[in-house]
Amino acid sequence: MNAAVPPRARRGPPRCPGAVAAACVSALVLLPLGAVALRAGGPASGGAGAALAPADWAAIRFTLWQAALSATLSIALAVPVARALARRRFPGRAAVVTLMGAPFVLPVIVAVLGLLAVFGRGGLLNDALGALGLPRVSIYGWPGVVLAHVFFNLPLATRILLQGWQAIPAERFRLAASLNAPVGRLLEIPMLRAAAPGAWLLIFLLCLTSFAVALTLGGGPRATTVELAIYQALRFDFAPGRAALLAAVQVALCLAAVTASRAVAIPSAWGAGTGRVVERWDARGRAARIRDAAWIALAAGFLLLPLGMVAARGLPGLADMPGSVWAAAGRSVAVALASTALALAAALALALRGGRAAALAGALPLAVSALVLGTGLFLIVRPFVSPLDVALPVTVIVNALLSLPFAAGLLAPAVAQVEAGHGRLADSLGLTGWRRLRILLLPGLRAPLGFAAGLATALSMGDLGVIALFAGEAQETLPLAMYRLMGAYRMEAAAGAGLLLVALSLGLFWLFDRGGRHARA
Repeated sequence: MNAAVPPRARRGPPRCPGAVAAACVSALVLLPLGAVALRAGGPASGGAGAALAPADWAAIRFTLWQAALSATLSIALAVPVARALARRRFPGRAAVVTLMGAPFVLPVIVAVLGLLAVFGRGGLLNDALGALGLPRVSIYGWPGVVLAHVFFNLPLATRILLQGWQAIPAERFRLAASLNAPVGRLLEIPMLRAAAPGAWLLIFLLCLTSFAVALTLGGGPRATTVELAIYQALRFDFAPGRAALLAAVQVALCLAAVTASRAVAIPSAWGAGTGRVVERWDARGRAARIRDAAWIALAAGFLLLPLGMVAARGLPGLADMPGSVWAAAGRSVAVALASTALALAAALALALRGGRAAALAGALPLAVSALVLGTGLFLIVRPFVSPLDVALPVTVIVNALLSLPFAAGLLAPAVAQVEAGHGRLADSLGLTGWRRLRILLLPGLRAPLGFAAGLATALSMGDLGVIALFAGEAQETLPLAMYRLMGAYRMEAAAGAGLLLVALSLGLFWLFDRGGRHARA
């Protein structure tokens, strides 16, 4: 019956593309997973209903252990840093908070190179230890994997917990001060009980699916993750059955982490305040100021020093780069732009359609990693075409899928906001379908579209996942070229390639983000 269809559903923006996008995304995620499941359980494949080998169980244990340790250290260190930022107002505070978001768009391989420059065998730390006559330390193995994960996830944990502190109304702090009640026990601990478990599980999930860190800093029997074991099974052992079995295990671990993170999500119970700036009476005193300043300085130094070393070593290394690096940079830009276009088209279509099915399709790629998707696609295409021939198209598709949840998460609420503000006026003017999209929605969505495009482009530029499975020398992207230079111990050239990668990634991010924010209808 027509009466059962809401007027906005008939008169609103085009919804058919959203159904197509949801179907395509679901197929691109579920079909590779189906190929993985069939190969993992099929006969005579090397993973054919066979039990996991002792080395596989060791990889599973190490994956869970390093993810748990990395998440715990990230949260434990983020608590005092976020508390210090919440309690202090100082010149440059906004820049420090912005810095906390930089590692998320920073190419992983570049950050690893920076960490090696500080903590590696020839890094600043070992040089200082040698000058003092102390034994040198090694970053390779589990210490390097955990250190790199903390580097990437400490800023994320800090931003999440800082939002928790800022969500506590100023009136609660005023009430605690008037009652001379302990702020930590009354306000901060309850906030951390609500925010920290979800943040821990999110970081745990990110560490479960981290590949480039394990590839560059891990390895060996004691520091092999499930992702790295999948890569080794396909790239070196050519055992697709074993890779499929490990990929199925990886999917199960990710699904368990996603389910747990949703189960522990606790909505804010603070209520609304008047929006006053919080004056923290408990933060007065010289000792408190010194302690907060020390935590902020240590966190900023931990993030800035490796990046500064990349810049310092990368400038002279630009002259040492082989010509193939520039070709790889061109391929990276082309792959990033193509994957961004696909991710934005799918995210916008899903946001325009709305509803639970669209939201589920947009979040579906979170349950799998790039290497699992790459393994499934490898199994699908191998009987028909050489994986080398489809390396770049497969990379574009996988990068678009992995960027989709972030883009959809940005666009869906923006579409709802535009419709809530101007939807009735558009209805009265007869704006429907594509005209409504062109005249009403796209001008109102330029800022989130620009930010989503910048984020998707930066994530794709720094990806060293599925391309490592498929690519030969003629298909290598800039992160893969940089990794191969590091493997050949051409560290100066690798530093130059890393500086080029950072410049391209952050430049494209800034270009899209600024274009969205400053565009005019």
